[in-house]
Amino acid sequence: MTEHQQQRGRIIGIGGVFFKSNDHERLREWYTQKLGVGQKDWGEMFKWRSIPDAAGDQSTEHLTTWSIFPGSSTYFDPSHAPFMINYIVDDLDAFLAKAAENGVRIDPKRDNTEYGRFAWIYDLDDNKIELWEPPRPA
Repeated sequence: MTEHQQQRGRIIGIGGVFFKSNDHERLREWYTQKLGVGQKDWGEMFKWRSIPDAAGDQSTEHLTTWSIFPGSSTYFDPSHAPFMINYIVDDLDAFLAKAAENGVRIDPKRDNTEYGRFAWIYDLDDNKIELWEPPRPA
């Protein structure tokens, strides 16, 4: 078994940064005008390439989403935090198995979409953390 296969179930990047604002339209406009970020209704996607793997392959393109949610959004529930981080994982099932072994609180909800597989966990402060396994290249 290769070293990479033995290490499956790792966080390999940040897939998104999401936060709430009671006036999300005004804040989104501020970020757009002042910083040039979030020019689309849902936010912004930053494209980046992965660190080369053992074979030197750097062809996989990843995205990090940045988005402002309305203050009334329930997407972060049951967390009361006004933010949520989305971490990219290389193998969602392996990561969740390791998290369970380590006593991490895991939300039973799963979401499998054309954009990949999603699950949620909670840290010690009850902040909701989104996990994302992007779809594998065909």
